Amino acid sequence: MKCEDFYPPARPIKVKYQPIVLTMILPSADTPLYNHPLPTIEAWLRNLGCEKDDSMPHCWHIQFPQWTADLCLEVEEMTVHYNSKDSNQDIARSFKYSLSREDIEAAVLAGP
Repeated sequence: MKCEDFYPPARPIKVKYQPIVLTMILPSADTPLYNHPLPTIEAWLRNLGCEKDDSMPHCWHIQFPQWTADLCLEVEEMTVHYNSKDSNQDIARSFKYSLSREDIEAAVLAGP
């Protein structure tokens, strides 16, 4: 006996393709950053206006009229290096992932 004796030949099925749009749902703003999966952290950074650094994928860049910053997702903390356009002084700050996304966002966007 052959397989064809048990199973009829497969017939093509026409399926209407509908693209699925996935939206990233962020945890609540008071959730510590360590409870965010990496894709949600990246979506959050994009929503803030950050651009991912192609040469260093763990770093992001954000630009404002008075200052720019490089945000780097390190092992235990997020490090932010600010560069003020008014002065040549570089300022670095680190934020532990145990802080809430809301607190880190407020601190980062407050600038140097």
